[in-house]
Amino acid sequence: MTEPRGGVQIVERRAIADAVGERDASAHTPCLYLDPGVAVERYEQLRAAFADTDSYYAVKANPEPRLIRRLVRAGAFFDVASPAEIALCLAEGADPSRLSYGNTVKKASDIRHAYRSGVRLFVFDSQDELLKLAEHAPGSAVFCRLLASSAGAQWPLSGKFGCTPEMAVDLLTQAPRLGLRPVGVSFHVGSQQLDPGRWEPSVATAAWVSGELAAASIELTMLNVGGGFPVEYTSPVPPIERYADAIAAAVGRHFGTQPRLATEPGRYVAAVAGVLRTEVVLVSRKTFDDDTRWVYLDVGRFGGLAETEGEAIRYRLVTPHDGRPDGAVVLAGPTCDSVDILYQRAEYRLPLALRQGDVVDILAAGAYTTTYASVGFNGFPPLPTVCIGDDE
Repeated sequence: MTEPRGGVQIVERRAIADAVGERDASAHTPCLYLDPGVAVERYEQLRAAFADTDSYYAVKANPEPRLIRRLVRAGAFFDVASPAEIALCLAEGADPSRLSYGNTVKKASDIRHAYRSGVRLFVFDSQDELLKLAEHAPGSAVFCRLLASSAGAQWPLSGKFGCTPEMAVDLLTQAPRLGLRPVGVSFHVGSQQLDPGRWEPSVATAAWVSGELAAASIELTMLNVGGGFPVEYTSPVPPIERYADAIAAAVGRHFGTQPRLATEPGRYVAAVAGVLRTEVVLVSRKTFDDDTRWVYLDVGRFGGLAETEGEAIRYRLVTPHDGRPDGAVVLAGPTCDSVDILYQRAEYRLPLALRQGDVVDILAAGAYTTTYASVGFNGFPPLPTVCIGDDE
């Protein structure tokens, strides 16, 4: 392992070279090379920072079975969003009691499937979802997701999920009458959230909801503060301990009786465990005297780099020519689609020696890449994963 600035661990490029073979480093591109052991280390770091907290790995970030298996062995909890993710976790040895069905939009048949599989913890944010849970998951523990601001996040969330605190109070009050056990509330302040203080307003709102329920003789025992903990891409980020301390302080200020905390890390666990190896397909200019080159890689927005939309997530790139004279570039993917541009406004610079056939490694790409890849747009296959490191 190597540790660049900020102490962030990345998969060592030497290990990737060993995995793909020295003779033709570009033979297996594009491909995500993933070290599950690094992801487990990251999970353990977060668990150490958030003492006495149930940390539910967001399977959607990277559902590689060997990664899930290693996390199961480490005693992880899992945030699942579909029957397929439930089946994956159970197949890799997870106990259903350690699963949280964290999607607020579920088919009745999916709720029934989860319940029959042993899942007993579900989220909701609407009247109809609560009624579905009462019918198809009787007696289950439920928590309500609150609307939250994602200001300060590099990958902000929309208003798709959550409800107002007033509505949450009403719905949680209904839950016991419907045969459900209301246990808490949750929120999410956006992915790659750079401001550790951004959790406090939502913690305060959650405390108000808890107080209103307590007045109705309903005790909420869980506070799920979501994920959003950032990783270093091209700029330093605060250490995870800063987030844990800020959240703990906020809970201490706003809650009387301290709830059991839960987190939903995804990016923080999986991102730095992976390197996306790509190949340069073409280097071109729009005019003969254009100072800006267009560099086309064999992976793009449809092949796993969906989070470059709006140039939100800016990955660090490594080439064989680093350290030599460089120049401005526009980075784009290989598909016959004009929106398949990764970075045009961002000031990316790559070596002038970069040529067709060169390998480019995209670092910290272990999260939200393979899961965002299309199944065959333009005939390009989904992004494969090769696991490296010790598979114990």
